[in-house]
Amino acid sequence: MIRIINLRVAVTVKSDIKEIVEKKYPQLRGAIETIHVVRRAVDARKKPNIVFVYTLFVEVQKEAQIMKKLGKQKDVSMFTPEDPEPIVYGNVPLAHRPVVMGFGPAGMLAAFYLAREGYRPIVLERGQDVDTRSQDVETFWKEGVFKPESNVQFGEGGAGTFSDGKLTTRVTHPRLHEISKYFVEFGAPEEILYKHKPHVGTDKLRTMVKAMRERIIEWGGEVRFGAKVTDLFIENDRIVGIEVNGDERIDATVVLSGVGHSARDTYEMLHKRNVEMTAKPFAIGVRIEHDQDVIDESQYGVEPSSLGLGAAEYSLVYHDKETGRTAYSFCMCPGGQVVASASENGGVVVNGMSLYARDSGVANSAIVVNVGPDDFGNNPLDGVAFQREWERKAYELGGANFHAPAQTVGQFLGLSQAPSVQDSTYSYEPGVVNCDLHDCLPPFVTSVLERALPYWGRRIHGFDNPAVCMTGVETRTSAPLRMGRNEDRVSPTVGGFYPMGEGAGYAGGIMSAALDGAETAIVCMAKYAKPN
Repeated sequence: MIRIINLRVAVTVKSDIKEIVEKKYPQLRGAIETIHVVRRAVDARKKPNIVFVYTLFVEVQKEAQIMKKLGKQKDVSMFTPEDPEPIVYGNVPLAHRPVVMGFGPAGMLAAFYLAREGYRPIVLERGQDVDTRSQDVETFWKEGVFKPESNVQFGEGGAGTFSDGKLTTRVTHPRLHEISKYFVEFGAPEEILYKHKPHVGTDKLRTMVKAMRERIIEWGGEVRFGAKVTDLFIENDRIVGIEVNGDERIDATVVLSGVGHSARDTYEMLHKRNVEMTAKPFAIGVRIEHDQDVIDESQYGVEPSSLGLGAAEYSLVYHDKETGRTAYSFCMCPGGQVVASASENGGVVVNGMSLYARDSGVANSAIVVNVGPDDFGNNPLDGVAFQREWERKAYELGGANFHAPAQTVGQFLGLSQAPSVQDSTYSYEPGVVNCDLHDCLPPFVTSVLERALPYWGRRIHGFDNPAVCMTGVETRTSAPLRMGRNEDRVSPTVGGFYPMGEGAGYAGGIMSAALDGAETAIVCMAKYAKPN
């Protein structure tokens, strides 16, 4: 196979990719069998002359002869794609069907691979199926009626189901492409196989996760909703069963735990049962919203639709010399909305979400500052307590009814005659209250954000406009702890217990969590034989 990199094509060019390749490399005319678009990124550094930058795999006839004709082209080379390692089965008897805790990306992909290989997993998800969950979430947003076990954090698909659905990851692994192809099979757009920053959107994610669940069941798996794991049964430092909803026991030899970063009561139970865990850094801050036109103009210089592009994105970082901390944008959602994401009564949490079309006209992103054990303590659950503290302050400031505290940039920076939130654009439901965000974030976070906002305003014109709205608080950027695991991915303190995914501190997004779940299942299968 031939690999072509750095193929630059103006976004206004509408020619077929094969025609473009043959024009650039006439030696390939008549020899191309298949072109695989591996990556397509947008380069807008010389706007308005914006280009796509492609990486391609090209299958050709008489490959050796073609490469000889091409000569020493710096952007053309031979390439052999790396296939995922084959799955092997162990021979240790598995007395009971494997149990998967949680049905977010890690749990879903772990269950998917286990079911595909005939291990008939039992999936226990504390939240509800995606249809019921979607109705519960909409009711919460519109009416403020909160359900602790069916919300943005808990339920089929995990927290990612109500997000932008980004599939970007810094992880490289040959199985990622295989997982992406499964996502396409179950309803994700085909472009996720090659776009530089692919996204699915919450609307398509909901369809996709349901289709994956149906396939798991078709292959012999079992998926139970409203099934919360409330205790572990351990004998001789090894798991022998689990308790569900406080009254049901399921015998288990192997438990794969993908509970997500917001299962705080589960964290407490696992800590009590001596599952090894340590506190880890994360980040907290607020959500900021702009008219999408502001971001589009800054990034592209023109209306994106005129070039066939979607809503523009941004990624911002600020290194604070005074404190040594870093502020950065996180989970930027073009054409989306800010959403209520609480998982507990008495706390306000914000997050961002968008549909596949990204057409709301509003861009939002978290702007957050790193925090760590030096700020909140080294005990495993200290980070949870730290998150709760600021979420409860936000809840009280908002009126104790899940309305969120909000403030304009001008107010936050202390500018005279700054506009109020009522005169700005905001999308959070069930509503916002004009408050001082300094009252629901630590001073060492707000001081860094005060210096970061003008810095970012010099890079994106209008970013720090005094009328721009910020909503608090964003605290669930990643897990506040990490569960220990050995090289074989088993907890070093509880045999047969496999921590995985974002909730265990081993991933940071949909794709990395999905990969971690799949690989954990594969490692588990390499030890155990299929259950009877």
